[in-house]
Amino acid sequence: MSILVNKDTNVLISGITGKEGTYHTEKMLAFGTKIVAGVTPGKGGIKHNGIPVYNTVKDAMSNHKIDACSIFVPAKFAFNAAKEAIENKIKFVVVITEGICPHDSLKIISLARKKGTVILGPNTPGLVIPEECKIGVLATDYIRKGNIGVVSRSGTLTVEICYYLMQDGFGQSAVIGLGGDPVVGSSF
Repeated sequence: MSILVNKDTNVLISGITGKEGTYHTEKMLAFGTKIVAGVTPGKGGIKHNGIPVYNTVKDAMSNHKIDACSIFVPAKFAFNAAKEAIENKIKFVVVITEGICPHDSLKIISLARKKGTVILGPNTPGLVIPEECKIGVLATDYIRKGNIGVVSRSGTLTVEICYYLMQDGFGQSAVIGLGGDPVVGSSF
């Protein structure tokens, strides 16, 4: 059983053509994540790492079923990227971006709650469901399938916990980073 996402989750990457978006899209694809579309305003119509890129989330949604979105945009654009995902009824939004103005984070979280969207982050390393789906930037070297759930606000601590679990022969059912910014969308 997986939590929030699974191997069939269709993922959109907001900011797919940027340096971080490109690098982590490659890592997520290598893990087996089903990335079906990306959004970078002004770059619609191209393919990036084999993924079709659209100017808006609405354009992407008119061509693909999208269940989750990961946001890899600079802090000054993160509010609009998250708002666009939420308003287009994406039910799970992973905000990787750190340093978002707390007021903007509060607005994102409020809108998400009104629309029934789950927000992970801001400043989250994302989540991993072993052998199924990775959304975000978590290193997977020490993540193995098992029955222990790991939830943390610290990406570094998350990886360290997984390392020690693996050393003792334990695996994880889910690894989730809630986010390290002062205001985050999900809590313990």
